[in-house]
Amino acid sequence: MTGVYLHPIALASAPQAEDGAVVRLGGSMAYASRFALVVRDGGAVAHRRLFGVREAEQALAEPGGDVSAEAERQWANLARVHAPLHLGERTIRLDQPQVMGVLNVTPDSFSDGGEFLEKPDAGRAHAAAMLEAGAAVIDIGGESTRPGGPATFEGDEIERVMPAVEYCAAMGAAISVDTRRAGVLEAALGKGAQMANDVSGMRYDPRMVELVANTQVPVVLMHAPGTGEDLHEGDSYADVVSEVFDALKAMRERAIAGGVAEERIMLDPGIGFGKSLADNLALLNTLPLFHALGSPLLLGVSRKRMIGALSNEAAAHERLGGSVALAVKGMDAGVHMLRVHDVQETVQARNVWRGLRDAALTDFSQLEPM
Repeated sequence: MTGVYLHPIALASAPQAEDGAVVRLGGSMAYASRFALVVRDGGAVAHRRLFGVREAEQALAEPGGDVSAEAERQWANLARVHAPLHLGERTIRLDQPQVMGVLNVTPDSFSDGGEFLEKPDAGRAHAAAMLEAGAAVIDIGGESTRPGGPATFEGDEIERVMPAVEYCAAMGAAISVDTRRAGVLEAALGKGAQMANDVSGMRYDPRMVELVANTQVPVVLMHAPGTGEDLHEGDSYADVVSEVFDALKAMRERAIAGGVAEERIMLDPGIGFGKSLADNLALLNTLPLFHALGSPLLLGVSRKRMIGALSNEAAAHERLGGSVALAVKGMDAGVHMLRVHDVQETVQARNVWRGLRDAALTDFSQLEPM
């Protein structure tokens, strides 16, 4: 099987840094000036070409045939400008990084220990604080998807999620539901949710594609290797970057074939789901590649185990610094939405990052003198 991968390998802070010879990645505030076209045949690299924007036409045509056609599709995807998300009365623009705040209502959440399930007033206060701090979306989850977590019955998940959806809807929040079960999503949409975040990429529940297509809600498709109850199962990769890329491409194509509108799909590489530390680092270092799939990107790295692995096994509540560092890494790569626990700190980091980007766009120090 032949795979084509168009990697942006050199990023610029602004177009004038490269005399305009850049591609604006996914309509974001990230720009790429150099690229690697990699062709794999049966897993082995069969072709590799490095090039800049002005050499693109020749470089993309070089392999010929179907490979060149796919390379040209990915080249167009890299520069695709994505329409805003419409969640109820809220419009979420994707021309700057947006922040999605996490609200877990599970009894065994690694980040809050189940507090927001056992104490609805605490959950309500936390959601309000995230909105006030600048969260564009609240993502409500009623199932723990950590490695080794117990299976959750659909009825139990609905009972956990519905109160949180109701009080967030009463605040006027844009609400995403983190679930892989169509019954949970359907119940949540009936209470005011407007977006689906499916960690199985709509592979777990065969009813999910039809429900998302019929209700016309935006959906996040995340990569995880497992197809059954354990999403972390099957975590063996020959080349994690190309395999995750191929899997997300297949999920996206399946969703579109099932009637899901292309402009309502967002993709997530699934950091930490069935992936080793080395796998996660490889994916984070190649995030710009995933713009070639043609959909907005979501990144969820907040408080994840890999931060502890790189920081003397810091506990989940001690991973703020690492979480913000990885969020900035995502913004540099043009990620459109960051799923985080620490909204205030991430929004502040985003605002400073954006200030730097805005200044770079109006920095005349690199212009030629008159």
